[in-house]
Amino acid sequence: MATTAEPTTAVTQPKMVNLTIEGRPVSVPEGTSILEAGKRAGVLIPHYCYHPALSIAGNCRMCLVDVEKAPKLAPACATAAAEGQVVHIYTEKALEARKGVLEMLLINHPLDCPICDKSGECELQDFTYQEGPAESRLRDPKRFNPVEDFGGDVLYTTSRCILCTRCVRFMDEMAQDTVLNVTERGDRALIGKFEGKDLTHEWAGNVIDLCPVGALLSKDSLNKARSWELDHAPSICTGCSQGCNISIDTRDNMVIRFRPRPNEHVNKYFMCDTGRLDYRWINRQDRVEVPLVRRGESLAAADWDVAIPATAALLDGHRVFVAASANLSNETLYLLSQLIRANGGTGAFTVLTGPEAPLPGVPDLSLRADRAANGDGATLLGFRRTASLLDGLTAGDVLIVADADAANITPAQLALAAAVIVIGTTLPENLRTAAIVLPIANHAEEDGTFTNLRGRVQRFYQAKAAPGMARPSWWVVGDVLAALGKGNAYYLASEVFAAMASDVSAFAGMTYDALGMRGLVVSGGAK
Repeated sequence: MATTAEPTTAVTQPKMVNLTIEGRPVSVPEGTSILEAGKRAGVLIPHYCYHPALSIAGNCRMCLVDVEKAPKLAPACATAAAEGQVVHIYTEKALEARKGVLEMLLINHPLDCPICDKSGECELQDFTYQEGPAESRLRDPKRFNPVEDFGGDVLYTTSRCILCTRCVRFMDEMAQDTVLNVTERGDRALIGKFEGKDLTHEWAGNVIDLCPVGALLSKDSLNKARSWELDHAPSICTGCSQGCNISIDTRDNMVIRFRPRPNEHVNKYFMCDTGRLDYRWINRQDRVEVPLVRRGESLAAADWDVAIPATAALLDGHRVFVAASANLSNETLYLLSQLIRANGGTGAFTVLTGPEAPLPGVPDLSLRADRAANGDGATLLGFRRTASLLDGLTAGDVLIVADADAANITPAQLALAAAVIVIGTTLPENLRTAAIVLPIANHAEEDGTFTNLRGRVQRFYQAKAAPGMARPSWWVVGDVLAALGKGNAYYLASEVFAAMASDVSAFAGMTYDALGMRGLVVSGGAK
């Protein structure tokens, strides 16, 4: 059986050190910080300026811990774990030090949690409730600074800033575009921009996620929802072939925002602004909500029990041409390839392209030229990439348009087909002559997998309900195959994936459980 394990190279095993954190023994590689060792022990040490992808600043002093036999409190982010260390996080001395840090941060921090977009997911809020002062000793008015537009999608609320400098370090180290700085000093310090510069870098929106408080906010999602009103689902960005891991945040069955989700093999902790802001199409209101079957000169609504047999009758005995979207899941593309295998024919797809935009500080992370999530998966499953979507359609074929961009399909091309079947989320104007329209869910409304440009197969999960009677795309195609007598109906995406893994060598040995939240590389390894 072909292997699906991660590509490996011979490496020397690091020396391990053993220590105790809050009574929990833990073993970590030499050089690991106490803060990261705490995570391994299941203990979160409070911190603000530290981020695993950025350089150590050690300026917030929030991660002070008590190390036995050490003369003073140590910053956990900048202190390496050592053999035999015994670390205490909640001694009276450590708690008093962190309480003092929180009191200082709150001196001029506005009490505007009820109107702050970060409320409910703010680390200053969390740690203040956890171990901050019960009330303020300050009776003087708080300092006020106006909100500043930092360019791009970013607003800077100066009064809320705690000067952790994560944003400055991200732009310097990851984006390698020196835009931000710490302006002034002492109690007048704030984050400023260099003259003539803005946060218009393709990856600048990540400073919003990095900000531990409500100082850097997204203009796009400003005042749209409170954090506790949002549901979250792990997913994959369809903006390009990189396959960045994201969280889809929804409210009342509407997508409110995309946020990056960590995956050290793909996107580390980041996502580009093109992908971040490309979600409105998921909420479009012109969706096909019921199956449509042609009755004379018009399309009429029908039940699935009518539409599926009608589709099978049109396909029976005919060669098929499948014009597929490169944003369909592996599961759906596999079943479409089975339909091609059963009836004869071919399948093709096109991919929109655009300029690449790398994140210089992270190797192999970029907004890719291919603006589709699953072009590589489509190729593995036998579909042909082409510049002209219907190149290869022959007279008498049954044309299946599977959620592909139909903007350039002409009436003359449609006239070649014996019949046109649309399996899609919407019905474009130029496809209203179709014989049958089967409504499907988009990737935010179903489970499935994509294969990125490095051959990594990754899962995405349903984040919202599909409208009306629309069904998952793999379910619809599976039912059509079953109606043709070419297979069994599928009720779970994992069942389709299992069938694909047993049939297509590139996916051999993979299962949904094995993919987990990080994915696996197809047989043959990463490209």
